Amino acid sequence: MFFKPSKFPARALAAIACLSFAAVAVALIAQHQFGVKACPWCVMQRGIFLLMGALSLLGLVLQGLPRKGALLLVTVLALCGVAAAVYQNQVAAQSLSCAMTLADRINTALGLEDLLPSVFMVTANCSEAAAYRLLGLPYEVWSGLLYLLLAGVALMAIRKR
Repeated sequence: MFFKPSKFPARALAAIACLSFAAVAVALIAQHQFGVKACPWCVMQRGIFLLMGALSLLGLVLQGLPRKGALLLVTVLALCGVAAAVYQNQVAAQSLSCAMTLADRINTALGLEDLLPSVFMVTANCSEAAAYRLLGLPYEVWSGLLYLLLAGVALMAIRKR
């Protein structure tokens, strides 16, 4: 028997790409229009969202096993994003400086701040960034929740035939 392939994985990848890019757009609007400054952990989470979006678009144009691979990589990135959001909320937000933390070292090593400063420039320390809220919750909590949602969608898409 022949099975009709599910459209869910492709739709999931499209949704993940849209939501990932939208998350970065919201962060940039908050920063450039409303003065919400970004710390190294904020910037690293932007990078993770952008990678997830790019991988999702790549998976969208691929079929079969490469699509599943893209979904798996998106899931791993989303879990890395959750870890970054939790670390930012529980550890980094309590410190006066987040200079030379893992996020700061990754941002510096990749040179993203020099490449695209309007997106990747660090303009705040971690304790300063912790004061910003969106609908009563810190930005990193929203980010972590979105990462969890996207990981769940990607895992559901992996399970579809």
